[in-house]
Amino acid sequence: MAKTAFLGLGVMGFPMAGHLAAAGHQVTVFNRSPAKAEAWVGRHGGASAATPREAAQGADLVMCCVGNDDDLRQVCLGPDGAFAGMAQGAVFVDHTTVSAKVTEELAQAAAEAGIGYVDAPVSGGQAGAENGQLSIMCGGTAANFDRAAPVIDAYAKICRRMGDVGAGQMTKMCNQIAIAGLVQALSESLAFAQKAGLDVADVVEVISQGAAGSWQMVNRHATMHRGEFEHGFAVDWMRKDLAICLQAGDQLGAALPVTALVDQFYKDVQAMGGGRWDTSSLIARLTR
Repeated sequence: MAKTAFLGLGVMGFPMAGHLAAAGHQVTVFNRSPAKAEAWVGRHGGASAATPREAAQGADLVMCCVGNDDDLRQVCLGPDGAFAGMAQGAVFVDHTTVSAKVTEELAQAAAEAGIGYVDAPVSGGQAGAENGQLSIMCGGTAANFDRAAPVIDAYAKICRRMGDVGAGQMTKMCNQIAIAGLVQALSESLAFAQKAGLDVADVVEVISQGAAGSWQMVNRHATMHRGEFEHGFAVDWMRKDLAICLQAGDQLGAALPVTALVDQFYKDVQAMGGGRWDTSSLIARLTR
């Protein structure tokens, strides 16, 4: 079993760290709000630390799942950052969805300190984290990935190395681009069914068995129909991710016209007060 640290105990990190403890790994956690870290220890055992540096000291692997680029820099760098506490040869695994720029920046800083770095964003949402069924896409050297993968398996449905550092984040962008267009199409389909006076549950039962079927359709159609969005992956987070995708698209010369349009639809949802609603709330624009 490995000695690990987990930085960031939000709706994703809290259960992910719990799966590490349940698998028998030694876990020390850090959270910006100490009360959350204390609650985690109360539920799962292990230990908590006052700073990322203290949490990372002596760890073979340091996992992280925070909010954005700046949050990630704060927990990694500086005298109280994780890198300052990690021994040479230890591996840092970043599960946050962040920009290619910060991934490159932190991977370089890690290399200079003799620390391995794997960018490993996740897909599957809060339910996937709680059930230990996340899809995890990784970038890094084969050696660093091979060290991290057996531990990551505690909360993974699939964990795959996609290439060198940065490849994990690029793959996560593919994921978010695919979701954006899909959820908009599903929203239009369900709103159309409502206008046509069809039984939405019957419609979904039939069309989900064919080419139109998707995870979003199966798992979100009922709450979309009822207008319930207080769950899942927040619109604010999705817009953060889509901004990363659109910036990368510009840099790569990859056209993302539908993604750009759906991003503006999510902006409409934010203006409706739905920044913390689930991404399936796109239907709210069509049924208000």
